[in-house]
Amino acid sequence: MFHPWRALRALAHVRLSWVAMPDGAPGRTNGVDTIWLDKSLDQVERRCAVTHELIHLERKHLGCQPPAIEAEVCAETARRLVRIEHLTAGLAWSRSFGELADELWVTPEVLRDRFKSLTEAEWSILLGVELQQH
Repeated sequence: MFHPWRALRALAHVRLSWVAMPDGAPGRTNGVDTIWLDKSLDQVERRCAVTHELIHLERKHLGCQPPAIEAEVCAETARRLVRIEHLTAGLAWSRSFGELADELWVTPEVLRDRFKSLTEAEWSILLGVELQQH
């Protein structure tokens, strides 16, 4: 399981600031050495937001990114936070999307991004189908 707080702790040069985000965004980064998280976030939202911002930092994104880049960061956030084996296990018993998100300790938005970014091989795992090799 990916531990965003451990990853953040390993980056001694990065400062985390808790603020009231004026635009309602959960977080931001300058792409170099600072992450700002909204102080109203709950624990799951914090976990998802810090992972998202860490990916922007890794990629050295400065300022707002175009929608295509933001979608890539959302997909990578979802992949790191929701491993396929955990998704498969949760789908076996969960009765709703919200319940599955709670079990996986992610926001519904991150879970949606995970489904949107599933590879063909991952879909096969979820559906219990073996891929044909061509």
